[in-house]
Parts: sequence; C-alpha cells; structure tokens
Amino acid sequence: MAQRRGRVLVPVLAGLLVAAGVVTFVLREPSPVGHFRSADGYDRFGTAYDRAMAELPKPDQVLDLRTSFGVVRLYRWTGTATGTPPVVLLPGTSASAPMWADNVPALLRFGDVYALDMIGEPGRSVQERPITSGADQARWLDEALAQLPEEKVLLFGVSLGGWNVLNHVVHRTGKVAGAVVLDPAGSFNDLPLSVILRSIPVSLPFAPKSWRDDFNSWTANGASVEDVPVADLIEVGMQSYAKQLPAPARFPAEQLAAIDVPVLVIMAGKSVMHDSAEAARVAEQTLRHGTVKVYAEASHAISGEYPQEIADDLAAFAKGL
Repeated sequence: MAQRRGRVLVPVLAGLLVAAGVVTFVLREPSPVGHFRSADGYDRFGTAYDRAMAELPKPDQVLDLRTSFGVVRLYRWTGTATGTPPVVLLPGTSASAPMWADNVPALLRFGDVYALDMIGEPGRSVQERPITSGADQARWLDEALAQLPEEKVLLFGVSLGGWNVLNHVVHRTGKVAGAVVLDPAGSFNDLPLSVILRSIPVSLPFAPKSWRDDFNSWTANGASVEDVPVADLIEVGMQSYAKQLPAPARFPAEQLAAIDVPVLVIMAGKSVMHDSAEAARVAEQTLRHGTVKVYAEASHAISGEYPQEIADDLAAFAKGL
C-alpha cells in the first residue's frame, strides 16, 4: 500500500503543476479567488479528504491560522526527538495535507511535523483575497509561519510544493532555517513539451476519468493508480475546485543565487516531468548554500517511494544548520 500510495502521487505532483500554470488561465472563472464550483463538489471533496486523512496518524493539534489572503489549515504532530526545528510540509498541487501519509511517521523520529493545505488549492484552507504573484504566495505563508510558537522551522515541499518552498525563500526567509525540495519540476529548468501536451486535456474539469488514469499511469512508468484514497481526493479536487493562482515560473539564476538559507535538493532520477540531471546541475551551480542529491531510481512520486531515505537525508542536512 505504501508504494502504491507513493506512486499515485505522480499525477498530483506532476501533471497538475502544468494544469495549474496553463489550464487555470484558459478556464479562468469570474471569481477572483479559488473556490468549489458547487455544494455537491464541496461535499464530495470533504468525504474524500476525510478518507485520505485517515491514512495519517491522528494529529495532536489542528490549527486554522488567519492571514492577509485567507485562512490556512495546518496540522501538527509531536515527534519523538527534541532540539531540532519542526518540519513544515507543503504538498504538491491539488494534493493537500493527506498526501503525506508515507512521510509523517518517518519524519516524526526527527522531530515535530506540521502539514498545511495551500491557500488557493482544494483543501481545508480558504482563500479570501486574490493571489496575483509569487510575492503574494510568500506573504501569506510567512504570516502563517509567524504564528507558530517555534523560533525556526524547516520548510519542506515536493513538486509544486517544492516550487513554493523556493518561491518563499526567494521572497522571504522569516522563520525558515533551511529548505528541502523534492523533484521541484519547473523550478531549475523548463518542463518538456510532451508533459505540457499530455497535461492539458486531463486538467480539464470535464475530462473523463479514463484520461486521467492513462496520464497517471504514464507519469508512474506504468504503475497502477487504482484504489488509493489520496488519488480519489485529488481527482475530486481537480473536478470540483476552480483555482485562481498565478502560473509558476522557472526561477532566474540570479534569484536562486540570492537565496541565503541552506537548501537540500533531492531529484528523482527517473522523473518524466523534467530533465532531473540538468535540474540538479543548475541547482549545484546556482545555489550558494545548496546540497544536491539524486535518487537514481526514483520517479516523480519520490516522497512516497523513499520516505525513510528522505527523512535520513533531512536529519543529516539539519545537523549542519
């Protein structure tokens, strides 16, 4: 189940990256903020969310934090170790906090863990004002982190969540002691045209399920994507939620070079979402305080495929902060 759950995250953290940046603008709706398209869609999403959330350990705390752009839903688990900054998990687009079921148990041996739903994405967070730039995205996240009791945190994201981590430390650092990004496609180099062309039709809210299944299987190198709670959550979110977010863009080299906190980059060697070897090379050349690793056999679903290895690498990275 763990391997299957991890592999199904490929469409979450891959094709939807493009969907967020391309199709959102094509199908832009009148409302300036992200919203569920109907009450029925909201209810169906809530049922899928609760089912997927049940795959995680029960949170020790559930927080709803007000920011300038809306309310952020955040979960907290108490770790078995102390003395290290807590990890704050940012999901891939449309995945929300339940996607971390494979990772939270491993990370709890390192310390406390937070996981949040992104404003403007399907989840328990609520967008109240338009988000029009990367600076806006960094601002609401900074305001949420400022309300946590800890002095410093480690910001951790996968795919588009990794892009959001980098976007945050490009614009603000605040409480961030270090950043960890897993296969952040579109951050260090461009997405292949093949990915864009495959992503557009499956990102349409009226696309049949079979289209998504075929795309998901392609991004997972032919692996099955059936009967996984988080996959149901993602599909319902894609169909029922209208996003109104700016398109993520590749970071210029000068922005990456200006990041002044340590960054751990872990690339997936077999990711179909980008040329991960080239992305790793760019990361090594541009990040002044970067540590770059490549998991040679990992797909874009790296977070679910290698939860223990990732936790071990994060612990080693944190010792040097």
